[in-house]
Amino acid sequence: MARKYFGTDGIRGLTNMAPMTAAMAMKVGMAAGAHFRRGEHRHRVVIGKDTRLSGYMLENAMVAGFTSVGMDVVLVGPMPTPAVAMLTHSMRADLGVMISASHNPFADNGIKLFGPDGYKLSDEDELAIEALIDGDVALAQSGDIGRARRVEDARGRYIHFAKSTFPSDLRLDGLKIVVDCANGAAYQVAPSALWELGAEVVAIGVTPNGKNINHGVGSTAPQMLCETVVGSGAAIGIALDGDADRLIVADETGRVVDGDQLMATIAGGWARQGRLAGGGLVATVMSNLGLERHLSAQGLGLVRTKVGDRYVLEKMRSSGYNVGGEQSGHIILSDYATTGDGLVAALQVLAELVRAGAPASEVLHRFDPLPQLLKNVRFKGGKPLDDPRVKDMIAAAEAELDGNGRLVIRPSGTEPVIRVMAEGDDRAQVEAVVDRICDAVREAAA
Repeated sequence: MARKYFGTDGIRGLTNMAPMTAAMAMKVGMAAGAHFRRGEHRHRVVIGKDTRLSGYMLENAMVAGFTSVGMDVVLVGPMPTPAVAMLTHSMRADLGVMISASHNPFADNGIKLFGPDGYKLSDEDELAIEALIDGDVALAQSGDIGRARRVEDARGRYIHFAKSTFPSDLRLDGLKIVVDCANGAAYQVAPSALWELGAEVVAIGVTPNGKNINHGVGSTAPQMLCETVVGSGAAIGIALDGDADRLIVADETGRVVDGDQLMATIAGGWARQGRLAGGGLVATVMSNLGLERHLSAQGLGLVRTKVGDRYVLEKMRSSGYNVGGEQSGHIILSDYATTGDGLVAALQVLAELVRAGAPASEVLHRFDPLPQLLKNVRFKGGKPLDDPRVKDMIAAAEAELDGNGRLVIRPSGTEPVIRVMAEGDDRAQVEAVVDRICDAVREAAA
């Protein structure tokens, strides 16, 4: 069954426009609270947010919704998404909520829900909540309305947790690290954790004003990070996104290191230590073929999933992997976290850097990525990928790339766009293949 409100990562949209309104946030609180009321105990929900201006509005609306159905609310303020997942589990809460639109501009916002185990909700739970949103929810009796309280030491709890994932026999003393927090949820916790581990920290993107989240900073805009690393003579730079579940790195030369290289670094280190589960890692169809070849040369495998960290995590859980993620920097380390955690992933990368005692440019560039090209073709309606001409062109391209490259074509899950990606050993061939398919899609959509 198609979902009406939930996308691949919660509910998201432009604030004060459906579905991201205060009224909808209250309905989500009522529906999710009613769905997760199981048993006679006092039920509890943890609510965190990033630094968007609209977070105040949506937070208060969700508090009203949850308390109206008898759930107590614990407010933790601006916190990374993985921190909310961790606190939901550690506080024995029945539900966790993160109010964030991740790497989107400030005007957008979103609602992500976590179950009592700290994992994102299943499709079945989301469908059940959607049904309640559009239906009638029974309100609590007057004496059973929930209470709300703010936990002031939530940041300290998460910092302690993050530090505990860094090897106890290592320190960051003498290492100058630039950390870019995207003016987002990690603006306090990430610099503090690195400093407490001994690093000399240069922090940027740590002055949120409600409107500057992800604006020219963070993992989706790494230029300032790269410039600051080179200008300050730092050993490495770390960029998180607005809700800090994504990580991109810059080496000491200012060169960007993406999620594929970081996963290769972590998986290789864990394999040498005998702690890599599953004999490889899980990534999406968008990860570079160079990563797959690099892992194969080490006797490690790569399992691919659909785009979306939830699909990566599902495969990790079902098949016993403990490292997975996306080229964009969502890195899931299931030994520590139930979702992507940019700070925890960064600490594992830093551990490899300290152990190697070599520059980041040598430690983190594990393979040369194959030429990869992605183009988007917008269409007004219909299903261009069902057109026989498009199918024939795709089949011809797959035959042409067989053994020398890879083709990924998929419709966007959020907009009327067909994404056409190809990669291979020959850049000119890749460009030609993508252009031919894009032309065919445009003709079919005309």
